[in-house]
Amino acid sequence: MPAHSDDAAAPPTKRCKLILQDGTELEGLSFGAEVPVAGEVVFSTGMVGYTEALTDPSFRGQLLCLTFPMIGNYGVPDRTLVDEHGLPRGFESTRIHAAALIVQDYSYHYSHWDAVSSLGDWLKEQGVPGICGLDTRLITKKIRDQGVMLGRLEVEGRGSELGFSDPNKKNLVAEVSTPEVRVFGKENGIKVLCVDCGIKLNIVRKLVNKGAEVTMVPHDYDLVSALPNFDGLFLSNGPGDPTMASATIAALRQVLSDVEAGKAPVKPIFGICLGNQLVSLAAGAKAVKLPFGNRGQNQPVRNVVTGDCYITPQNHGYAIEDSTLPAGWKTLFTNINDGTNEGVYHESRPYFTAQFHPEADSGPTDTEFLFDVFLDHCRSKATGAIAFPKPRIPRTPRDHPIKKCLLLGSGGLSIGQAGEFDYSGSQAIKALKEEGVEVILMNPNIASVQTNVDTKSLHKADEVFFLPVNPHYVEQVLKREKPDGIVISMGGQTALNCAVELYKAGTFEKYNVKVLGTPVEAIMATEDRDVFKDKLAEIDEKVAPSEACCDVPAALAAAKRIGYPVMVRAAYALGGLGSGICENEEQTQALCQRALVLSPQVLVEKSLWGWKEVEYEVVRDRNDNCITVCNMENFDPLGVHTGDSIVVAPSQTLSNAEYHMLRETAIKVVRHLGIVGECNIQYALDPCSTNYCIIEVNARLSRSSALASKATGYPLAFVAAKLALGITLPEIENAITRRTMACFEPSLDYCVTKVPRWDLSKFENVSTEIGSAMLSVGEVMSIGRTWEESVQKALRMVDPTAVQGFQPRKARTRAQMERELGRPTDLRMFAIAQALYEGSMTVDEVHNFSKIDRWFLRRLERIAKHSREVLSGSSLEAMTAESMLLSKRLGFSDNQIAARVVGECDDLAVRRVRKALGVRPHVKQIDTLAAEYPAATNYLYMTYHGAESDTVSDGGGMMVLGSGTYRIGSSVEFDWCGVSSVRALRQMGYRATMVNYNPETVSTDYDECDQLYFEELSRERVMDICEQEAIEGIIVSVGGQIPQNLALPLKQAGMPILGTAPENIDNAEDRHKFSALVDAVGLEQAPWEELSSSAAALEFAQKVGFPVLIRPSYVLSGAAMNVAYDAVQLTKCLTEAAEVSNEFPVVVSKYISGAREVEMDAVAQDGEVVAAATHIHVENAGVHSGDATLLLPAGPEDLSSYSFHRVQEATAALAKALQVTGPFNIQFLVKGVRCMVIECNLRASRSFPFVSKTMGVDFIEAATRVMVHKDISGLPLPKLFETGRPKGYVACKVPMFSFTRLKGADPILGVEMASTGEVACFGATKQEAFLKALLSTGFKMPEKGILFSAQEQLLELLTPAAFELGRLGFSLYATEATHKYFQAAGVESTLLHFPSSKESPTVLQYLRDRNVDLVVNLPTSDSVRLEDNYTIRRTAVDLNIPLLTNLNLVQLFAEAMGQFKKQELVGLLPESLFDYYEREKPEEAWTNPKEFH
Repeated sequence: MPAHSDDAAAPPTKRCKLILQDGTELEGLSFGAEVPVAGEVVFSTGMVGYTEALTDPSFRGQLLCLTFPMIGNYGVPDRTLVDEHGLPRGFESTRIHAAALIVQDYSYHYSHWDAVSSLGDWLKEQGVPGICGLDTRLITKKIRDQGVMLGRLEVEGRGSELGFSDPNKKNLVAEVSTPEVRVFGKENGIKVLCVDCGIKLNIVRKLVNKGAEVTMVPHDYDLVSALPNFDGLFLSNGPGDPTMASATIAALRQVLSDVEAGKAPVKPIFGICLGNQLVSLAAGAKAVKLPFGNRGQNQPVRNVVTGDCYITPQNHGYAIEDSTLPAGWKTLFTNINDGTNEGVYHESRPYFTAQFHPEADSGPTDTEFLFDVFLDHCRSKATGAIAFPKPRIPRTPRDHPIKKCLLLGSGGLSIGQAGEFDYSGSQAIKALKEEGVEVILMNPNIASVQTNVDTKSLHKADEVFFLPVNPHYVEQVLKREKPDGIVISMGGQTALNCAVELYKAGTFEKYNVKVLGTPVEAIMATEDRDVFKDKLAEIDEKVAPSEACCDVPAALAAAKRIGYPVMVRAAYALGGLGSGICENEEQTQALCQRALVLSPQVLVEKSLWGWKEVEYEVVRDRNDNCITVCNMENFDPLGVHTGDSIVVAPSQTLSNAEYHMLRETAIKVVRHLGIVGECNIQYALDPCSTNYCIIEVNARLSRSSALASKATGYPLAFVAAKLALGITLPEIENAITRRTMACFEPSLDYCVTKVPRWDLSKFENVSTEIGSAMLSVGEVMSIGRTWEESVQKALRMVDPTAVQGFQPRKARTRAQMERELGRPTDLRMFAIAQALYEGSMTVDEVHNFSKIDRWFLRRLERIAKHSREVLSGSSLEAMTAESMLLSKRLGFSDNQIAARVVGECDDLAVRRVRKALGVRPHVKQIDTLAAEYPAATNYLYMTYHGAESDTVSDGGGMMVLGSGTYRIGSSVEFDWCGVSSVRALRQMGYRATMVNYNPETVSTDYDECDQLYFEELSRERVMDICEQEAIEGIIVSVGGQIPQNLALPLKQAGMPILGTAPENIDNAEDRHKFSALVDAVGLEQAPWEELSSSAAALEFAQKVGFPVLIRPSYVLSGAAMNVAYDAVQLTKCLTEAAEVSNEFPVVVSKYISGAREVEMDAVAQDGEVVAAATHIHVENAGVHSGDATLLLPAGPEDLSSYSFHRVQEATAALAKALQVTGPFNIQFLVKGVRCMVIECNLRASRSFPFVSKTMGVDFIEAATRVMVHKDISGLPLPKLFETGRPKGYVACKVPMFSFTRLKGADPILGVEMASTGEVACFGATKQEAFLKALLSTGFKMPEKGILFSAQEQLLELLTPAAFELGRLGFSLYATEATHKYFQAAGVESTLLHFPSSKESPTVLQYLRDRNVDLVVNLPTSDSVRLEDNYTIRRTAVDLNIPLLTNLNLVQLFAEAMGQFKKQELVGLLPESLFDYYEREKPEEAWTNPKEFH
């Protein structure tokens, strides 16, 4: 039988209706048996386990509504198979007991190795109806607010005669109980009498597997006569009102009475679910009907006796009232959420019960040990009270409270370590400050929100050190600040590796500092691959066959033993750095050589390519309470790093057995490792069985943690920080519901999709193939009620200008498609789209090449089919409400629909027709509990799978558009701007709405704003939100280029844009309009011309002379901006520019060599500049401003007074001409007396956090205030022409690059941005600030030798710097021409030959032998040895040897090193930093007493 559906599977089409007792009528489609039914409507919050739930007899007579929207994904297993006990495998009884199934979205296509049919076919086989297409969240909320209600299902008009029927008025137990005595586990030692009130078969399996012979008897069996022949009595779960089971209650009462009267021996009694209620009723207690019952898999329960907390599966509508328990009986378990009774025990007899389901099918297995407790007491013939096992960890009171702690940040952003650590660090600061802890933060990332110290930040660090996060500096901060504790888990691999070094050196012990949270030994056990493997072996857990190796020969030998292909992983590495799949010895040798440069150890393991990759986020407190907050499944099979994979939460293709098998393993592993706080565990799961291997555990907050926090609404970093202080999970409030506790597992009623963002096209020589080493620079997260809705949203979010959703881009041949499917690239999704849109490949073929699960592919096929069969054959006017709604539910945007339908139209035309048809999105909340409890949450998304909105708008207020995904050119600095703007609005009393979809950001923390919409930044969605919230004004100028590009389209649609008029934004963004405006204002710029054809551009270039600069419009980070040095390059550059910005003109201008670049960050009000900060690049013009080293203030040696004034004048003129209101940035070229305008961005720039923190005043706050017409006189803003700010110190911002990860990329700087992050440090001089900042990027100071290789025309200027470095004691090495020039100039150097030379010694030999620890390589456009120079640069990067490729940087570095060697720089030797401050006189201080830069 097939394990997946085929092409014949079709969506349901028959109409049916759910009618509720309150008169609500909901239309849907029938997918089961076409029969009408009536019963009680209940909901269950489990995300898996529909086959187990439907066959649970406790659902007898109930119309079961499942809150998770997509049901049927993994099909239904074979009904004929039985287990070793003769019980049906995978089911809880022999038939479906629920009267009907209610779901939002039915998966008529299924995929799972264990499936033989669809869910719909099984329902038909059993005569049970199913209805889909309903707003199940609406139904859940109704039941939650009004209590369980009766309902009926009508199928195509049949069923109205049924009326409503209450199943609880019947003795349902009698209907489901066995009619005869049955024995299981014959000859097992412990004899258990089991009363079947509707028993779940997994109870029988558990008892038998643990050594019991189970005699199952009917509900009305004569217990009094039978029990003396057994070792214990068990009472099962069952349906309905417990008081209806009067015969069972009477028999139990007699048993209890006979024991007390001495007429019968004492026997242990254990009751589950209904069994709990029956025992309690027999004892004399009373039961009460709950408003809506507890049904699902994530109910948190506390053991009143031991204090332990468990996550439990439940299914009951009644509960025992604690207050009615008679003498001698006590409450055993309590529900943490609603406080209801969850079990009882007798004070002197071995009687106990549990309202939940320890057998856990479906659900978690946390309380399975209760069967052992029962059977142990049966075995020992116990007559006294039940004794529970002691906790694994002794309960101890909290240590003395931490008063002061040091928090290590992650430093600058890089591939693998991005803005998620700003979010986690900010959350940790908030949590620590709530507990009254003084927080010291070390983080040189000036663009981060966590380094804010302004008054708008409610929870801020008490002191911030913009210093390198390395052992030397951290020790000095420990020495000076004397904290009690240190938090090392919130700063990524940077903080973790630093902490491990400090621990090994005994530094923490030396300063009596406690590592808060997970012990360092546990961290080391997860980071050292060999130790990790051994640790898992201790608990019989599986890893792939592997060997840890410390050198290349050992790795090659291990690979040979294991067998190719192998996976190589580096220890202590981030984002899979130094990892990859190797298919032969040559590949293994090359990869291990690179990996062992970065790490002391590699793990060589068997490749499990093609297996599923699944992750769990796990939280554990010091008392051993342990939960899994989120599970996630990778769309891409194993072999693609999870950071580069599309990730879906929760998992979609795992069965209940697989989901909970991996959950149970995660908890087991985390407990064994001793982790306290939060961690992430990654698995490889065989797609054809339940075999799995553990890949790794990250014993810290990670990228996945940020994603899981945003996906669930559970603030992992915040909770982890509290746990690090010794607070336990049951003591922490759920921040979203504010009525339940943090000791719970979120239940989702939506689907989240994460899609990575790559910028590989920015780098030459870089392969676009993605694998086990992470290459993406950012990610997006989308939320929908189906995967189609979610994935289409996500694809648009990644690149709003270029991608409309799941549809083809750039046609591929069949061979190209096959290759891309098998060897994934950053564009593989679009190869899948082409295959499915064209129909040129079947789903099976795509699966066979890619190993992507067919379930995902079938969902994508549905999108393609709808586009092809419905949209492409229809005009807009011909679309019906039904076809329009289905299009929107499948995730199609208005733009997409406009592009697909017949005839010319745009998104606004589609919008008008859509609204006229009554098709509008609804607003839903992220509430962590699938609507089970009311939530006071402002965390929102929009969906077309709904019949109502969860919220009613208060109306009004301002909207801030966030930055979208991080990419090269738009990173954490724009998140800082967005957060600053929202905080400023709220401080002024405005209602602030944030729209953003980046899970790594602080701006998408729901605490930061009044309304958070985790939504697309598109005209369509912004207009939807504006209409929903009655927004008064939109700020587009603080989120970078994505919101900026929306200014004009939104204005044209009538939306209220705040700040600079969108028409003027267009005048600045459009290169032609702006160049014309600069001429009109009378300012100087390089000669320019708008491109009309390649021939015209060539003619212009020949007229002004090469080189020329090609600049597209409306782009970020210099995308497709290029310098052309000849006609061939010019033609190539023009083609690239047209691809990047095809809607807007391209301007070609003369490229000015040898000029300095000056930047102005400013704020204006009605064209008048009110704040200005002038900073200068260290590098000459030609290096993109995002890659440049910035100095503030610019000293007179860098910028003359004359040029400074020219810049101020030009700024004032442009602000006036463009009537700027809000933030803006202008870039100038300064050469001699010439001051030329390069460009003007009428928005915040990436340097706004840098200038704000350096100047001590928030430029974004000022910009926000002027945009809403508020007074700014109270802000100490620096004005135009003002000098002397900052006074007494210099700030230096240095870029962070990720060339190490970008295999093959040429690490040379140009006009298109390449950096992934930045750091900034402060110093009394620019040299000091520069060296500190350089160290903060991970730059290692040279100690031995420096290699020089420069183009001839630069040698004259390079020689003095080389001489200075030689004078400082470094050995100088040089390539041929450089060596010859140095010799002639009297600078001693050793000749090293180019890599291609046959002579010896070569550069590569000296690099590999580590004789050189700094490489200076300075090419120009005239360089002829291009391949050799590239090889030198690339080898330096691959060997992790610092590299400088800019003459100005080399000059400043030599200058700074000279002063450093003379010990003239403060803080470069960490131990001197605070000694300097102690000696400093107050009048000489350039910082406040609490600021230590």
